[in-house]
Amino acid sequence: MDPDLALVVGIVIAGFAIPSVMSALSDRRAPRASMVTILIAGGLVLYATATKPGGYEIAEVPDVFFEVLGRFLP
Repeated sequence: MDPDLALVVGIVIAGFAIPSVMSALSDRRAPRASMVTILIAGGLVLYATATKPGGYEIAEVPDVFFEVLGRFLP
C-alpha cells in the first residue's frame, strides 16, 4: 500500500471514529468498537510514517491529502 494512501485512509477513519467515541461516552457506554477503529487508524498512520523515507511534516499533510484525492477522483 502506498504510504500516502495509508496516511489519508488513516486520517479519514480517525475522523469518522471520533464522533462515535463521543456518542458512546455521552451515552455512558464503553466505546469498544470505536477504540478498535481508532487503533486501526493509528496503525495506518504509523505505517505511513514508517515506510515513507523522511516521514511527513505537518505542513505537507494537506498536499498529500489532495494529491491522493486527485488520484482517485476523475
